Amino acid sequence: MKHQKEIVEKVIEYIEKNLEKEINLENISRNIGYSKFHLNRVFTEQTGITIYKYLQNRRLTVAAEKLIKTDKPITQIAYEAGYDTQQSFSFAFKQVYFYPPKMYRDIGIFIPKQNKIFMCDTYIFRCHKFMTKIKEAAA
Repeated sequence: MKHQKEIVEKVIEYIEKNLEKEINLENISRNIGYSKFHLNRVFTEQTGITIYKYLQNRRLTVAAEKLIKTDKPITQIAYEAGYDTQQSFSFAFKQVYFYPPKMYRDIGIFIPKQNKIFMCDTYIFRCHKFMTKIKEAAA
């Protein structure tokens, strides 16, 4: 179990360091040193979300923050989030945030949909309480 958490932590760190670069399961697998099938299975078992969905949600969360906190053009934010077109970015953004990027920017309130996952060792309940306190303090 501890070994699986270490694998997941390596995947998360790789994703977090490379959010604005081209990332796919093949790249992650090559860098972590496990098969993509094994990585995805372990990651999903430990986190309840696939690697792809985590990556997509993290990128969209960072994009949402940029929409609110910067004046960058939406097309630039879309590109930085790994999307080839503003249309594909807008579609994915609306799926997660329920508003198109322009409208979300106009509303002006940043709400993170996928924070970085932190793996806790044996005290999952304590970790949950700790993370809840962090979220409350951030709100």
